[in-house]
Amino acid sequence: MALLSKKDANLILDPLADNNPITIQVLGICSALAITAELKASVVMALSVIFVMGVGNVVISLMRNLIPSKIRIIVQLVVVASLVIMVDQVLKAFAYELSKTLGVFIGLIITNCIIMGRFEAFALGNGVWRSFLDGIGNALGYGVILIIVGFFRELLGSGTLFGIPVFGDPVAKTGLYSIGYENNGFMIIPPAALIVVGIIIWVQRSRNRALIEEA
Repeated sequence: MALLSKKDANLILDPLADNNPITIQVLGICSALAITAELKASVVMALSVIFVMGVGNVVISLMRNLIPSKIRIIVQLVVVASLVIMVDQVLKAFAYELSKTLGVFIGLIITNCIIMGRFEAFALGNGVWRSFLDGIGNALGYGVILIIVGFFRELLGSGTLFGIPVFGDPVAKTGLYSIGYENNGFMIIPPAALIVVGIIIWVQRSRNRALIEEA
């Protein structure tokens, strides 16, 4: 971050910690529940959102003085929809099976409140460079949480990472005993994602008491 001013560096660093879109702003929870049962899907979704937010913020910033205020939301939706279609077509061309796994959730990036929020709150009022940094920072903050959740859900739920067994061969039954890791099916279902996110939130607030909301 030596090449960036402190203010610019904070655009990237703040969403990774004390202003995280998921754990602090409580945005983008749907995808955290839906696609984090596998680490690979979590990584691809994170990379997709990084691309869409980084490029989208730049486009909206470039057009900010040309967009009539009455149709700005429509323009933002067109921009994000175009970028999401690009991502979807690339996935279908190069990772078709993963594209089927992610399914409708790639399309739902269009209505991701993190993306639309940054378009509206930042890109419309700031220059191209700062808008790019803001988009990348918030997407990284979102992506980090998805990857952490996906890591623990796949590891504990399936005993694998990126589909590769981590705890050896699947459980072998030998009489009254089991040899190997027995998968925890609870970690595969969506409520497990809420529990993992809740633990992350608890750890984050225990390390920084200033984040705890007053009753």
